[in-house]
Amino acid sequence: MHTIVDFTIVPIGVGVSLSKYIAACERVLAESGLTYELHANGTNLEGEWDDVFTAIRRCHEILHAMGIPRLHTDVKLGTRTDKTQHMADKIASVRQKLNDRD
Repeated sequence: MHTIVDFTIVPIGVGVSLSKYIAACERVLAESGLTYELHANGTNLEGEWDDVFTAIRRCHEILHAMGIPRLHTDVKLGTRTDKTQHMADKIASVRQKLNDRD
């Protein structure tokens, strides 16, 4: 099943700078071959259900291997059965509606 996920992994007890941990997860996602996009408060990720959750699990494994004992992860996801929809499709739909007002 195709899914679009927005997720945020928060390392706990590592201080205020998280960018090296975010970069480690982004490397995992790049290696996964899935479509993803980093944004200011998390990452959008899309693909088949099992592949997406395997990638998120792999992010957890990498971060724990970096010495982080505790992680908190928020996940929002969406699926559709009426058609296949990608992240770019959703954005394009909104942009089209914005352009229609001009």
